[in-house]
Amino acid sequence: MNPIREALSGVGTLFHGLAIVVRRPRLFLLGALPALITSLLFLAALVTLILNMEDLVAWATPFAAGWDSPWRGLVRGSLALGVLVGSILVMVVAFTTVTLTLGAPIYDKIAEMVEEEMGGAPEAFEEPLIASIIRATRQAVALVLVSLVVTLCAFLLGLIPVVGWVLGPVLTAVMGGWLLCIELVAGAFDRRGLLRLRDRRHHMGGRRWRVLGFSIPTYFLLAVPFVAVVVFPAATAGGTILARELLPEQSPSPQTPDPQTPDPRTPLPPTT
Repeated sequence: MNPIREALSGVGTLFHGLAIVVRRPRLFLLGALPALITSLLFLAALVTLILNMEDLVAWATPFAAGWDSPWRGLVRGSLALGVLVGSILVMVVAFTTVTLTLGAPIYDKIAEMVEEEMGGAPEAFEEPLIASIIRATRQAVALVLVSLVVTLCAFLLGLIPVVGWVLGPVLTAVMGGWLLCIELVAGAFDRRGLLRLRDRRHHMGGRRWRVLGFSIPTYFLLAVPFVAVVVFPAATAGGTILARELLPEQSPSPQTPDPQTPDPRTPLPPTT
């Protein structure tokens, strides 16, 4: 497959999701409400971090206090950039988890609407409520822990002058988009009984350029306060569309022949 074409198709999936939800303004506005609440909370946390960044970086690098100005500035500037980029990664992944949790009935409705509009949706997989809550919590914690590892790697890369300033944000965008997509396709996968993170990663790996074409722009848009309010309902719909593209169509189960009906391939007994 052509990587560029696949990536552009992934971008188109986000716009397709937007086109579906804007045709239903009431559902679109309801879908924006949980994202608005989460945006306000996370914006306050981000502003607090930025306002205290200088003191935080100075506390973390006491060894650089006596260095000459250019080197002290490079080290502390790299650290500040790494902390900021990594914090945004964690916030975007956590933002998705918190928003999907707050607006679960609304986003389930958006996903169902997309499935119905595109046709061929299977019956929802039945899972006990307690088991579902435990599984979702465990998976959310796992994704946040992975995002923290990526944050640490971005921070360490940020300590490398020039090269690290480029590689850190690139790593954050790619891994942040990937982790975000794991969250956004969850509903469609769960509906089909594919409940493990491994299932999502497996199918996403087969179309990684399409996945990144969808998830990286979505990641950057969700990282912008209040833009995320508009984007999140579209991202939810787009995640459902993408999941349908990643999963093979379920072929109908073979019909069991009626034991009373002779197989046309069986030769008839000779007549007397």
